[in-house]
Amino acid sequence: MFDVIINTFSYLWSSTAIDAIAELVDNGYSTFEVPISSPHCWPDEMSSSERSAMKARLSDYGARIRSLNAGGYDINLASPGANMRRKSIDHIKSVIDLAVAWDVPEVVISPGTRRPMISPSLEKAYGWMYESLGDLIPLAKQAGTRLLLENTPYCFTPAVRDLAGIVSTVNDDALKIVYDVANAAYIEEDPVAGLLSYQESIALVHISDTGLETWGHDPIGTGVVDFEGLGDAVEATCGVSNVVLEVIREENTLHEFDQAMRDLGNKGWKLGT
Repeated sequence: MFDVIINTFSYLWSSTAIDAIAELVDNGYSTFEVPISSPHCWPDEMSSSERSAMKARLSDYGARIRSLNAGGYDINLASPGANMRRKSIDHIKSVIDLAVAWDVPEVVISPGTRRPMISPSLEKAYGWMYESLGDLIPLAKQAGTRLLLENTPYCFTPAVRDLAGIVSTVNDDALKIVYDVANAAYIEEDPVAGLLSYQESIALVHISDTGLETWGHDPIGTGVVDFEGLGDAVEATCGVSNVVLEVIREENTLHEFDQAMRDLGNKGWKLGT
């Protein structure tokens, strides 16, 4: 079994999360991150009996879900509209409830977005986001889960220093960062320096590659990410058990994941077997 966590994003339109996990377990993977997206995995579409059945299947497979990714396209914690912020909070609460049902310790969230034209001020966007977090963090703590802010290019806080500032301001262990190295590299942030500089605030690391012209979550070694340096940084900080492989390929997914493991091993990563 590999120590690296596998994100099931590649199965978004072809399989439910539990069926994707079943296939991946048969191929040597045991720990997963699941994106919250219909029909792959959507809390409002799952009855309590379906949730219980999936938990039983996870146990049968010897598998566990480390994190649920609540997503950032359909929701906005920094929306100018109070009712839209409430809808976003309610959605994330439904993901937290699912995390409780499946014994998932962490929920990935997006800080939010600003309109690209005539944007609200950063001061206002931060204020709305902090107001939303003020509602969410007590819910997460009560549930025994932790929220992880993700750096994404379309958010109003794309850099890891921005997220670290939020984590520092909130100053609660219920809020940390999931650091996506492809997202960082795409905005020309050095992922190695980012991980080493802000390791205290980072709980998980998403890994994949990307170019600078087109934002991607591509196979290892096909873009600009320095995976040799990143492997050393991971070993010195969070360790591979806190790394999520997020190469996204709908075609030949198992081959792509197996190739990623070989490529990481060739670049000096100690992945477990």
